[in-house]
Parts: sequence; C-alpha cells; structure tokens
Amino acid sequence: MGYLDGFRITLKQMWGDRVTNVYPDEKRPKPDRFHGRHVLNRYEDGMEKCIGCELCAGVCPARCIYVRGADNPPDEPVSPGERFGFVYEINYLRCIHCDLCVEACPTEAITESKLFEFSFTDRQDAIYTKAELVVDDDGNPQKLPWEDWRPGDEQHTSAWVRATAPSGSAAYEGRVGWSGELGFGVRAPEKGQTAETDRAASAAPRKAKS
Repeated sequence: MGYLDGFRITLKQMWGDRVTNVYPDEKRPKPDRFHGRHVLNRYEDGMEKCIGCELCAGVCPARCIYVRGADNPPDEPVSPGERFGFVYEINYLRCIHCDLCVEACPTEAITESKLFEFSFTDRQDAIYTKAELVVDDDGNPQKLPWEDWRPGDEQHTSAWVRATAPSGSAAYEGRVGWSGELGFGVRAPEKGQTAETDRAASAAPRKAKS
C-alpha cells in the first residue's frame, strides 16, 4: 500500500458516520452497574455505617484502602457498633474499581457512584480521606473541585444488591431473591421472587406439558 492509499482511507473516514461523541460536552450514558468513586454512607439518624472492621482493606487486590478502627465514645458514638472507622483513606492512583470492597462490607457502608473522571494537580488530592468520602447531611456525596460530576452520576451508585431469602419463606429454598441496596443511592428490590405474583405462581401447581 502506497502513501496515497493511506491518505485515501483517512479521507474516506471523514465523511462516514460518526460513532464518537463530542467529549466532554456529550457523554455516553453509564450502565447501572458502573463502578466509580466510592461513597461512605450514613444512617438516617446521621450515624456512620462504617464500623471499622477493615474487611474492605483486606479484600482490596490493589491495596488502595487504608482503615483504622477505634472504639466508639460512650457519650457520643459515631456508629451503632462498638467501633467506627477512625481513619479511612482510598488511594485513587491505585484503585481499579473492582467493587470487591462493596461486596465485603457487612454494613453496606461503602458504595460506588458513577463518577470516574478526576483531574488532580497534586498527587495528595488523589488520596481521599474519610472527610471527603462520607456523605453530607442530606445523604449526597460531596462534590470536590477536581471532580466532573454530571446528572445521573449520583444515581443508583454501583447498583449492587445483596442476595437474601425472601422473608425467610421455606417455599423459596434454593431460589435467589434480591434486596434493595441501603444507604446512598437506595434502589428498590429487583422484581422476581419477592413479588406477590411470583409467590402465588410458585404455590400453584405447574401445568403438565402437552
């Protein structure tokens, strides 16, 4: 292939259908289970969900999470448990957004938003502290100056849900039900085993195939 053939291919693409967006003015919609920047949740009464168990740090394959737990003050407890996350840091220069920390958390204290675009001028800004990760008084993630938040980035978080037995009913043994995710980005349970119509259908005898 000569030089002119190469230019011919390039020029041909200039008049073809565009498959890209005018970034950053336009962005493609993100999937429901998109993994972005983490958020530390609170309960409705303001208490933090993190109990400082350090399971998220232990399961992290990139070793980007550092947690130090401390005993709750008797007079002004930070969390409902005996301990709380005294120090909580995530190094986003190492994080691979695998979501394993979300799955390991026993209290659903940590979830992920859909924000993934960071613009750091200082490497220290890439290490998020607990003060930056905990949601505000309205239950929304804090939006820092170097983050490019767009509408919808704070919706549904990581869309991760915990598998549970529907109301403990023995009729659903061996079947998987899904409960809604607690905390920031609350989403309703997925339709299926917890719906009344499914319960009635499971109780009815199956029709024999003709």
